[in-house]
Amino acid sequence: MQHVPTVKRFAKALSVLMTCILPACVSTQHEQITVGKREYNVLDFGVVGDGATDNTAAFQEALDAVGAAGGGVVKVPTGQFLIRGHLNVPRDVALQGVWQGPNRGPAEKGSTLLAIEGQGNPEGPPFISLTTNSMLRGLTIHYPEQIEANPPHAYPWTVRGEGDNCTIVDVLMTNPYQAVDFGTKACGRHYINGLYAQALYRGIFVDQCFDIGRIQNVHLWPFWKDSPTLHAFVREKGIGFIFGRTDWEYVNNSFCIFYNVGFLFTEFESGPGNVLLTQSGSDIGPCAVRVERVQDHSGISFSNCQMMATVEVLPSNKGPVKFTACGFWPIKETAEQARLAGGGHVFFEGCHFSDWDIANQGAPCIQADCDGLTVTGCDLMATGKNQITLGPNLNAAVITANRLRGGVQIDDQSQGDVQIGLNTK
Repeated sequence: MQHVPTVKRFAKALSVLMTCILPACVSTQHEQITVGKREYNVLDFGVVGDGATDNTAAFQEALDAVGAAGGGVVKVPTGQFLIRGHLNVPRDVALQGVWQGPNRGPAEKGSTLLAIEGQGNPEGPPFISLTTNSMLRGLTIHYPEQIEANPPHAYPWTVRGEGDNCTIVDVLMTNPYQAVDFGTKACGRHYINGLYAQALYRGIFVDQCFDIGRIQNVHLWPFWKDSPTLHAFVREKGIGFIFGRTDWEYVNNSFCIFYNVGFLFTEFESGPGNVLLTQSGSDIGPCAVRVERVQDHSGISFSNCQMMATVEVLPSNKGPVKFTACGFWPIKETAEQARLAGGGHVFFEGCHFSDWDIANQGAPCIQADCDGLTVTGCDLMATGKNQITLGPNLNAAVITANRLRGGVQIDDQSQGDVQIGLNTK
């Protein structure tokens, strides 16, 4: 039997293969856009990154073309791209800039979208809408007409999600009035990683998440202007994180500063949520954590977190609230470090409280008028100050194995079952 030489056999096979695939590979640009999942550059759709040309229609054309092709990536190069309207990122499409990690800015660096529309209308449509499996990555979003004033200009949400698996990765929002809305519409299994923003009014809103959401490496900080004027507005009106209904939410390595409320837990039409937070915190704000309502059976848990300053649990709450290995320290306005009410049980385990009652008016570190309180293995570090007051509505408390500097100073006004012991000074 004669054998075809190896080189000839390979050449023949390659010829057959190329005959089959060349029509799909060398087709027109339009055919390439409508077949398969590929990557495209917005410049190929007539986009101009000069900061002056309105690119709304061209950006949307690129996004829609890739969406119609079955999904893919729309790449945004370095430049300033003015968007006077709104953008909708279709299913299975990623809008991706040049950043490969969170960045400080300034706005003229990287792939920057300049948002204009919606000034004065905070309830208007969002700047960017995400849907199932769609994504933003590596972008800077800047509002060039925002002002350094109290109050600043109000704008709609910068990003809103609707559908499962909406994703934001490595995005800087320099000066949004409202940053990310994953709550107005059902938005399960959302994912945020590496979001940096100076959100002036609202940072991240989560609600209607009926499957686990994940938020990590978020930094709400003055990336645009470290301005006393803006700080005054944020301290009076701002909320960093808002959690309504979420059936488990994993939050880690997330931080906010200057907000009136750092972390708010509440309920809307879908009910309250269940959130697990680690290595996170709220800095230089009057209320680090406010609990209006959490799920009765699961509640919320903070682990290895730091708070400046006060924790508030309101009478409306009925679920458990837990702080483990957390640190608390005051601002100049701080009276109590924790004001606790409602029908739930609150836990402080392995925590430290550096100081409280800065005005020396006799306020305790922990004012507990909730259903139950556990304080174990904690260090209340301010010598000579009132430590814990147990109010008349408290039904049970365990206060053991703590270091209470200067000796035990606990005011028990309750009629409940209170166990105090094995504490040291």
